[in-house]
Amino acid sequence: MLGPLKNAIDWASRPPNVWADKAGAIVSAGGGHGGAKSHYHLRQIGVFLDLHFINKPEFFINAFQPPPKFNSDGDLIDEDAKNRLKEILLSLKAFTLRLQAKN
Repeated sequence: MLGPLKNAIDWASRPPNVWADKAGAIVSAGGGHGGAKSHYHLRQIGVFLDLHFINKPEFFINAFQPPPKFNSDGDLIDEDAKNRLKEILLSLKAFTLRLQAKN
């Protein structure tokens, strides 16, 4: 799964860099510490790309610990996770509007 993401980042960063001065948020679903490591690495890449990630809230979902987070179709069913995801999207919207106001 990381290969397609890396390719998308690479292609979009070529001149003109479409990531520059954009707001972003990182969300991961997995197990163990892989999601946290991917968050950290994507933040490092964002610096090079001039992509501005929101700092809070962070969202790591351990998809393999009970209660179930996803149904058999891959839909998010955990209400706490849905609420946290909504918080991230609202934070991203507010941050995007702040960045746009500066330009």
